[in-house]
Amino acid sequence: MTQKLRIVHCFRSPVGGIFRHVRDLTEAQAAAGHQVGIVCDSTTGGDFEERLFEELKPSLALGVSRTPMQRHIGPGDIASAWRAYGIIKELQPDILHGHGAKGGVYSRMFGSLLRVFRFRVARLYTAHGGSLHYDERTATGKLFFGLERLMARFTDYILFVSEYERDAFHRKVGEPDRPSALVYNGLRRAEFEEVPAASDAADFLYMGMMRDLKGPDLFIDALAQVEMRLGRKVTAVMIGDGEHLPRYKAQVRRLGLEDRVRFLKPMPARQGFALAAIVVVPSRAEAMPYIVLEALAAGKPMIATAVGGIPEIFGAGSAAVVRPDAGELAAIMADALADLAAFSAKMPDATELKARFGVDVMAAEIEKAYFEALGR
Repeated sequence: MTQKLRIVHCFRSPVGGIFRHVRDLTEAQAAAGHQVGIVCDSTTGGDFEERLFEELKPSLALGVSRTPMQRHIGPGDIASAWRAYGIIKELQPDILHGHGAKGGVYSRMFGSLLRVFRFRVARLYTAHGGSLHYDERTATGKLFFGLERLMARFTDYILFVSEYERDAFHRKVGEPDRPSALVYNGLRRAEFEEVPAASDAADFLYMGMMRDLKGPDLFIDALAQVEMRLGRKVTAVMIGDGEHLPRYKAQVRRLGLEDRVRFLKPMPARQGFALAAIVVVPSRAEAMPYIVLEALAAGKPMIATAVGGIPEIFGAGSAAVVRPDAGELAAIMADALADLAAFSAKMPDATELKARFGVDVMAAEIEKAYFEALGR
């Protein structure tokens, strides 16, 4: 009989791909009989995220604990860290799994401190891109990668969500002297059912955080260029929230697109997929984005940028993947809209996607890492 574990996931911001990853993982781990809890920031997220937490809570034996966590390093970190440590110490985890830069520091720092008090706890870290996006030649990059090298000494196992992320870690931080594994993000079986476009669907969909890293400005510029290429108006839906949202709305007005671009609040991905014919992911940087996996699993034709682990999903030489450049995006968006059936045929095979990116595969591989870390 498999040992049942007390597992605590620690991360900062309960939005986007990290939150999606943790939700899927906690649900699978709870279903396997483990006692699972979450510790994360209380100052980020909105009504949509609150609803997701409410759905999660009944399955989490160790509950959801939220406390303020700063995004950047600063004096307030000391008080934030002390509060988070107190919460985690009370939960007495066997596994302390940190996600992202802040969660990674907290999990390894607090796990090491718990060991001083003779708690038996394994310290795991998944970067999810995070600080790995920094340029190693800059002062900020040198600071973060120096911190990563220091924290590696207090790590029992490192998990990577893409080959790109693993390569970036090796190049910028160094070859880890701790066990590590590549485990792709996974989707539920129901997510591989097709989502057809509604009868009044727009041409294009952007869905994600409203920040420059995710490229909504590139998407808007590309829309204007698509209209020039095709000689007609096109429509779009932009779903998401973030501090830069007013700037993107102003960009739409400046380009004269306001009557054909709709901005909507965050919603479940499959609900959003029905609102447009083609999904566009114009990110400047990624690790292994769920939105790409979700859209392809739902049978949506999509265009994405060749950043992070995205090319690993589509395969080498895919015509659906371009550089994060508005002109290149516009060219492929125009071609896709001109012959949607031909473009749809270029998407990855659904059967292969299921085999590589299932949540059951993800959960089983991560559980294996947990027991190996405890064994060390």
